[in-house]
Amino acid sequence: MVKRNIYIDFGYLIILAATFGAVIVLGAFVAPVIFNADKLLSDVVLGSYNSGIIMGNIFRRFSYWIYVMAFFIALYELVMYKKGQRDAIIFGSSITVLFSGLMFSAVYAPNIISMQRLGIEATQSDTFKNIHMASELDFKILAVALLILFIRRLMLLKVQ
Repeated sequence: MVKRNIYIDFGYLIILAATFGAVIVLGAFVAPVIFNADKLLSDVVLGSYNSGIIMGNIFRRFSYWIYVMAFFIALYELVMYKKGQRDAIIFGSSITVLFSGLMFSAVYAPNIISMQRLGIEATQSDTFKNIHMASELDFKILAVALLILFIRRLMLLKVQ
């Protein structure tokens, strides 16, 4: 039997749960409010472009957390793999979390922000719309993979 430190396991689960919660809050609550701010505020017209600038800055800052999370997931899962705890569901979901998180933080968010800096015309192009749609899909994949990884790790923690 492998001796485990419950505090490390618990900390890992908190990181997964916090990241999942942040993804849900940003996607389901923050983005709709930001993009509909003109309906909520009187005498303020943000428009889609300015709302996108605000959302881009929020996602840029969230990307720092994604980098930290990716580091901890990679480290924790490598240690668990080395200790002999191998599971196909964990492997698949952790790889998916790493790739989708890093794609969002290192590819989609910077590309969207750089296109926003080019002006409103760039944000109305098909390229921008495709990148934005891909980033939304990637964010949803990240949420599902985080949830699967959290549940599976919790199940395996319970078994031991």
